[in-house]
Amino acid sequence: MRHLRSLGSQFSISLPPDEEGLIGRECPVAECEGYFKLQPGTGLEGENLPCHCPYCGHKAGPDKFFTKAQVEYAKSVVMRQVTGALLKDLKSLEFNYRPRGAFGIGISMKVRGQPTRIRQYREKKLETEVVCDRCTLRYTIYGVFGFCPDCAVHNSLQILNKNVELVQKLLAVAETQEPQVAQHLIENALEDCVSTFDGFGRETCRVFAPKALKPEKAAEIRFQNIGAARDRVKEQFGLDFAATAAPADWTDVLRAFQKRHLLAHKMGVVDADYLSATGDSPSLLGRKVSISGGEVRELVVRLRTLGGELFRSLEGK
Repeated sequence: MRHLRSLGSQFSISLPPDEEGLIGRECPVAECEGYFKLQPGTGLEGENLPCHCPYCGHKAGPDKFFTKAQVEYAKSVVMRQVTGALLKDLKSLEFNYRPRGAFGIGISMKVRGQPTRIRQYREKKLETEVVCDRCTLRYTIYGVFGFCPDCAVHNSLQILNKNVELVQKLLAVAETQEPQVAQHLIENALEDCVSTFDGFGRETCRVFAPKALKPEKAAEIRFQNIGAARDRVKEQFGLDFAATAAPADWTDVLRAFQKRHLLAHKMGVVDADYLSATGDSPSLLGRKVSISGGEVRELVVRLRTLGGELFRSLEGK
């Protein structure tokens, strides 16, 4: 059985990356089993580095994150090698004794068969690709937000910055359009700006909720009303993410969020609630609110600052 013995007692199986150079991973936690992909050769360097699930944050050795399909593939590769070696060894035992004489009896042994088939698989298509801005790991996930599988930093701030860059591009397009189309694009940019910060704020508070006074309430903080969100973050986390903002800048942020509310829910018509929240002139009551590209650009800058302060303050607690 020399062919079988030559295989040894251990096997090294290479996992083929997909067409984008990514290899699938799967969280070993039964309640999660989240699937993600990463590109080998990017990210942190070193031996025996842990892997982190981008969805639930579970930390374990990289050998714990093989997908079920990869395990079955590896088993089938081993079985093909074993059955192939076994067939070779058995074929070496073939014989054929011909009958002799008038009533001789002949006997022979022939071995037929093929090595077992390899169970091929394909990596799944995912929705969001991220290159971590801290460790440069390239990975893909379902949804938008997640932890970096290498350095474990959450990507909510990175996603915020990426999305507001798209807002800036939308404003640049608006400058090339006729006034009516340009105004529509500017209003859309304002809506995108607010919804982006709301999504970022919600996810950031959810991720860091264990550090809050009441985690279940911290995980429910909403940022479409950024003034109320500031108060709730103070209450739950004991920090003020707008403490370093100049009063005039903070007032401009509040006004921009209120304008977005009017555009989304009141067809842009100024009401008493808007005047009460912003302190604008009562003469604007019943008129259509105005928003310029310059206002949205300034909002982008201020939201980046506020977002960075919120994320780094919670991360450092």
